[in-house]
Amino acid sequence: MASFSGRFRDPRSTAYDFISLVVVRCPGCEKAARVAPAPEGPGPGGLMPYRPRRLVCRGCGLSRAWSGRLLALSPGTARPATDPYFGMPLWLQNETRHGWLWAYNLEHLDVIRRFVQATLRERAHWYDTGQKMTLVACLPVWIKRAKNRDEILRAVGRIHTSLIAA
Repeated sequence: MASFSGRFRDPRSTAYDFISLVVVRCPGCEKAARVAPAPEGPGPGGLMPYRPRRLVCRGCGLSRAWSGRLLALSPGTARPATDPYFGMPLWLQNETRHGWLWAYNLEHLDVIRRFVQATLRERAHWYDTGQKMTLVACLPVWIKRAKNRDEILRAVGRIHTSLIAA
C-alpha cells in the first residue's frame, strides 16, 4: 500500500466538516450506530454543528436525542475517541503502538488515508482563507511521519474492515 506515489493537497477541512454524521458504538448492543442531525429545524443560530442530533441504532432500535449547546471534539490520540454529542465511543478507531487512530466517518477516514498514502503532501496556504489549523495540520506527528506510513495504512484498513463487517 505504501508504494503508492501520489500527491495530496490539503482540502482545508476541519473536524467540524466531518461531524454531520458520526459512526459510534451503540450503548445498548455494542454494534455500529450513527449520530446524525435530527429532522427537526435548525439549532441555535442555525449553525450545523449545533443542530439537534439523534443517535440511532439499527441493531437494537435505540434512539436518543441531543439538543444541547456544548459539544466536545476528541482532544487527541492518547485514549479512545468519543463522539462530540453523546460521548459514545467512536466505531472507526484502532489502537496503534503510537496512539489511537480514529475517524468520525468514512469520509474523514478517507482524508487521513489519502494524506498518509501520499508521498507529496501540500499544505493549505493560511493566507488564502485565513484558516491556519486545518484537519491535516492538526494531525499528530506520528501520523505525519513517513516511517509510520505502512503501520497507519494497516490500521486504516482494519478500521474500514470493521465497519464493513458490522
